[in-house]
Amino acid sequence: MGATKTDHFTEQQNAMATLAKALGHPARIAIIDYLLKVNACICGDIVNELPLAQPTVSQHLKELKNAGIIKGEIEGNSICYCLNMDALQKLAQYCQSIISTQDTQNNSCC
Repeated sequence: MGATKTDHFTEQQNAMATLAKALGHPARIAIIDYLLKVNACICGDIVNELPLAQPTVSQHLKELKNAGIIKGEIEGNSICYCLNMDALQKLAQYCQSIISTQDTQNNSCC
C-alpha cells in the first residue's frame, strides 16, 4: 500500500492541520467559547446553549475531542467536557511563530 499524503509532511504540520480542521466550524468555536465561560460541562449544557440538536452537538464534541482540543471525563452517566490547554497552547505557539517571523521579515505583501 502506498504512502498517504500526510506522510509527506512533518508531525507538527499534520498536528496543526488537525487542530485547524477541528476549528473550522462555527459551532465548534461556539462550544470552545462556552467552555471558556463555564470551565467544564456536560453535553446537555452545551445543547441548551446552542441552536443545534443533541446528536449534532455530540458530533462536534467528538471532532474537538479527536483533535485533542477538548477532554472528556466520565461522571456517572454523563461526560464532563473541558478544554485541553496543552493542545491550545501548541496552537497559540504555532500562530505566534508565524507572527514573529512576519514581524522580523517586515514583509509588506500586496
